[in-house]
Amino acid sequence: MEKHDYLPLFETTPMKGRLLFRLYTASVFLGISFICAFRVSHFPTEGKVERWGWMGLFVAELWFSFYGFLTIVARWNPVSRRTFKDRLSQRYEKNLPGVDIFICTADPTAEPPSLVINTALSLMAYDYPPKKLNIYLSDDGGSELTFYAMLEASRFCKIWLPFCRKFKVEPRSPAAYFGSAVEPLDDPLNLKEWLCVKESFEDMMMRIHTTTKLGKISKDIRKQHKGFREWDVVSSRRDHQTILQILIDGRDPGAVDIEGEHLPTLVYLSREKKPQYHHNFKAGAVNALIRVSSKISNSPIIMNVDCDMYSNNSECVRDTMCFFMDEEKGHEIAYVQYPQHFHNLKKNDIYASSFLVEQELELLGVDGNGGPCYLGTGCFHRRDALCGKKYNKELKINWEEVNDKTKIEESAIVLEDTCKVLASCTYEQNKQWGKEMGLKYGFPVEDIITGLSIQCKGWRSVYTNPERKGFAGLGPTTLLQSLIQQKRWSEGHFQIFLSKYCPLLYGHKKIPLKLQLSYCPYNMWAANSLPTLYIVAVPSLCLLRGISMFPKISSPWVIPFVYVAFVHRAYSLGEFLWLGGTLKGWCNLQRIWVFRRTTCYLFGFFDTILKLFGFSKQVFALTDKVADEDVSERYEQEVMEFGASSPMFSIIATLALLNLFCLVGSTLKKVIVKDTNMVEVLDQFGLQILGCCLLVMINLPIYQALFFRRDNGRLPPSTTYQSMIVALLACAIAIY
Repeated sequence: MEKHDYLPLFETTPMKGRLLFRLYTASVFLGISFICAFRVSHFPTEGKVERWGWMGLFVAELWFSFYGFLTIVARWNPVSRRTFKDRLSQRYEKNLPGVDIFICTADPTAEPPSLVINTALSLMAYDYPPKKLNIYLSDDGGSELTFYAMLEASRFCKIWLPFCRKFKVEPRSPAAYFGSAVEPLDDPLNLKEWLCVKESFEDMMMRIHTTTKLGKISKDIRKQHKGFREWDVVSSRRDHQTILQILIDGRDPGAVDIEGEHLPTLVYLSREKKPQYHHNFKAGAVNALIRVSSKISNSPIIMNVDCDMYSNNSECVRDTMCFFMDEEKGHEIAYVQYPQHFHNLKKNDIYASSFLVEQELELLGVDGNGGPCYLGTGCFHRRDALCGKKYNKELKINWEEVNDKTKIEESAIVLEDTCKVLASCTYEQNKQWGKEMGLKYGFPVEDIITGLSIQCKGWRSVYTNPERKGFAGLGPTTLLQSLIQQKRWSEGHFQIFLSKYCPLLYGHKKIPLKLQLSYCPYNMWAANSLPTLYIVAVPSLCLLRGISMFPKISSPWVIPFVYVAFVHRAYSLGEFLWLGGTLKGWCNLQRIWVFRRTTCYLFGFFDTILKLFGFSKQVFALTDKVADEDVSERYEQEVMEFGASSPMFSIIATLALLNLFCLVGSTLKKVIVKDTNMVEVLDQFGLQILGCCLLVMINLPIYQALFFRRDNGRLPPSTTYQSMIVALLACAIAIY
């Protein structure tokens, strides 16, 4: 194509609203400068407690000012991406590259086989040449129940894929589609076919649920496929040989659907597990898939998703190819990241799981600064980049030649046998896997460090957020699930910051400084816990003791405090509503912000420090994808779920009661006991009282769970008693 005739396959445009954001940032910075001037000029000269309290609050304010600066850097230059799929089809329809799609599951109880196969079926039904799609399931649970479900999916896809093409189904997860679609009543023939496919799906799901509930495979089912014989010699899910079965060989002329169209390749893999070998969790599973797929299909593009993250947009692969195959910039791109969208979130997102602002704005800014981080799911990779190859600007891809090179000649039976060694426990010994090749090992957030490493080798990454979300998964349905997930993320990010992979060190002179700084707000999640804990507890205790920590209401110095607090929260609310959130959803976000920073981030902070000194080991906490019926019912009603005892709940309850006791106690002490003039009290302690009142309002669901609720989702009585004792003791110490 001539240079002057070149039309890009994608375009990048700056986001609107940047000027408003920069004006807001400048005004807040000015306000913070006045706050710092007040703290320095009004430093207490008398009283040891007063001085230490003042100094601690000043340090916390400085920390959040610095953290705010990092966030501003990450959001300073947001960009949006738009693809041109029509141009892609015109130029490359016959030379579209193959795609190897990885699905990871680890526990058939937490991640039911019925959930896994709906994800697999949605990916098999992409609007893309089926012969060029290869779906691989990594089952780290080593479950024959999951294998059976995949066998059922390999049969059902023969009617599901033609059905999707005919009815232009969206989304292409059968469970999601039939759960929301309306019957085509206007056409009797279409209605009959629609109902027939739905009935086939429900029958399949019934068979899977029955077998899963039984917990074992019947003799009749075991006769249906040779792969079940592998479990005859399995000792346990943590001690078994490599199990590799090609359920559909897309190269086989006989692998067709009911309309005679080719089917995608479908592969089941459960890598070898031995108690004496560390298996490196999800990173190890993905690396095994990279090696095995290189011998079976060897597609130049790899995509990975979590087992609950089904395809919500059948054109995702074509959108992605617009980035990789662009003639001018495509060769620079190592991976294309899609946002994580959760289909089970309620209107007001009670656990703030949507990451609305982060995914709709922040990551657009990180993209503008040099490329988004790798989020671990919903991401398309260039195989060469994921396997450790450095970027070479002179290297241009000829996609026709690439497709010729990736052709595999061996039969499925031969491949099943020869590829098993690639997923053995010992294969990676004395090799670069987990270091320079594949996903990195040694961190709970292996995805982040892998993406950073790829960027430091000269590659670029792209964040794309199409109008129809690319993927839809399951968000946490209880507070404890949410906090455990956040603890793992915050701990992993903080470990990265304290390691040799710290973006400011590892990325020095390799990636732009603004991209290095863009990683830091996420790396610092855990570090936010200490200043947040101080701000939540100490000003309230000082209020109870009669120590003023803020300027009087009548003083001009109150203006910057009020301005920064009001404008910051008002801008946050406006932004949240503009992105489609609700007022109650924003209030829930503020609540969860406090809960996370005083519990899971705090535990993540100290666990990281303990690991640094060798007192703790890395564990991987799997988030349950299923919930009890009563838990689901309360989630539907947007009632916060506690139920179980947890140290995190004890901290939340203690801080809630502490603020309530301080507010009530200071009121009684100032007004009733000492008969102080109310106007003077409000003038002296107005901001502290307001802050304490806001914290009490934030904790209203906690008080309900402590004292008023009678369902199984309330806080346990033991937590109530412990929290009351600790809060009363803290208040007593503050007073005396």
